[in-house]
Amino acid sequence: MLQELTVDNLAIIDHLSLEFSDQMTVLTGETGAGKSIIIDAVGLLAGGRGSQEFIRRGEEKLSIQGQFTMPNNVKFSQLLDEFGIDYEDSILIIQREIHRSGRNTIRVNGTLINTGMLRQIGTWLVDIQGQNEHQRLLRPEEHLGMLDEYARDDISSLLKQYHEEYHDYEQVKAALEKKQSNEQLWAQRLDMLKFQVNEIQSADLQPNEDESLIVEKERLSHFQQINNALELTSSTLNGDENGSILDLIANTMNALQEITEFDATYSDLTDTISSAYYSLQDAAGQASHQLDNLEFDEERLNEIENRLALIADLEHKYGDSVAQILDYYDKIQAELKSMQASETNSDNLEEELHDHYQKLMTTGHQLSQQRQQAAHQLAKKVNQQLKELYMEKAVFEVKFLKSGNGERIMNSGLDRVEFYIQTNPGESLGPLAKIASGGELSRVMLALKTIFAQNQEITSIIFDEVDTGVSGRVAQAIAEKIRLISRSSQVLCITHLPQVAAVAAHHFMIQKSIHDRRTMTTVTILKTPDRINELARMLSGAEVTKLTLEHAQELLRMGQE
Repeated sequence: MLQELTVDNLAIIDHLSLEFSDQMTVLTGETGAGKSIIIDAVGLLAGGRGSQEFIRRGEEKLSIQGQFTMPNNVKFSQLLDEFGIDYEDSILIIQREIHRSGRNTIRVNGTLINTGMLRQIGTWLVDIQGQNEHQRLLRPEEHLGMLDEYARDDISSLLKQYHEEYHDYEQVKAALEKKQSNEQLWAQRLDMLKFQVNEIQSADLQPNEDESLIVEKERLSHFQQINNALELTSSTLNGDENGSILDLIANTMNALQEITEFDATYSDLTDTISSAYYSLQDAAGQASHQLDNLEFDEERLNEIENRLALIADLEHKYGDSVAQILDYYDKIQAELKSMQASETNSDNLEEELHDHYQKLMTTGHQLSQQRQQAAHQLAKKVNQQLKELYMEKAVFEVKFLKSGNGERIMNSGLDRVEFYIQTNPGESLGPLAKIASGGELSRVMLALKTIFAQNQEITSIIFDEVDTGVSGRVAQAIAEKIRLISRSSQVLCITHLPQVAAVAAHHFMIQKSIHDRRTMTTVTILKTPDRINELARMLSGAEVTKLTLEHAQELLRMGQE
């Protein structure tokens, strides 16, 4: 349920903060006052597509924040866990900012997420019914999805199984078509992969091998310079029969040690000389040891140069480093194995495809049977709802259409579905999209939503002028349907019908005004006297008479009862 909504710099809204209650809240006001903008704000919090065009003129960003109570559903909790969102208090605070620079920032309980993740969360929180839902009814390709929404609990596992089998079928089919479409290209690719795999495999590259080879090459290439430096170090430090630096420093160290007994201030100097002596003594030993082990191997130098030349050639072909060559090797080896497996089983690909086809058709027929049962139940319920909406003579039916070439395998299943309706006795059933008027579409959509609301667990349902094209007793019937839905879900409803406004538990009036030559939208929570005045305005238009006020008062009394 939506509890609070704060909007800043959205279209003509400067700042707006609203608190919502459960049951049914109606939003009324003159055309253009900003009612739909409030619904747009909720839509953006539910993952709707954002745009810089939403930002109020002269501002750099728009900000929207909504506080929702969570639906009590394990799958929804699992979704939040998957996104790393904390929900210990069962409250979701969704914040969204859209900047003129194009940056779009979304947080749920402080956790940054993207628009796709928000859209998945939003489908559990808000269901916005407006002209787009009418458009769904006018698009037959949407009808199967609407049937599946109704039958979700019954078909979800079977539909998932079908999708997985369809994926396997399409993979085998694509492999077979690829092979059949161009055998020559297949063979050329296979030969090239074999050559590349063999070439890299034969090189027997080791990780970071080039780096260690370069170090070894540098040592061998500069053998004479290294030898000379080590000899110089050894001879300088160790000396010859005439003495050495170490001997001189040893004599100095001994002399200093003898004078420390006369004055302790010479101790630091003695320690420094001693430390230098022992360090140089270690250095002399290391230089002698390294000189003894030093030898020049011209054959090894040639091996290294040849190896580095091979690596350079492979890098030119397959990557900029040994690591990239090895990564490329893993990829082409996997592709080669796949192609060799396909080649080995090429004679069996058609048989494998046939097996996948049979398996898919079995699942598809089971799915179709489940859908047909659900369609029969849905049609029965819709017809009952239509009777209560004063379309008692109408007949609604979910038609399963056959394609001209027999059964057609699709990602959605084997079925093509379209809603048909007969609006008057004596007429034949025909496509809903072609036969129904605007008012009839509104009632069919509301009938479907009444049924769906009983099956789904969405916490908030928004009706954005879904009562277009109706009046009189039909308007009253629509009002009753929307109030019925509000018993199981929070309902926010934008309407121009006083009958609908009268049955709401809460009434917001949206007004537009101009301050400092800027358009502003304000929202007022109406109590009983003001509700009567607003209903009277909706009944009569600009001029409100005493009789209109009496009518509005009676309408509100009846609506609340």
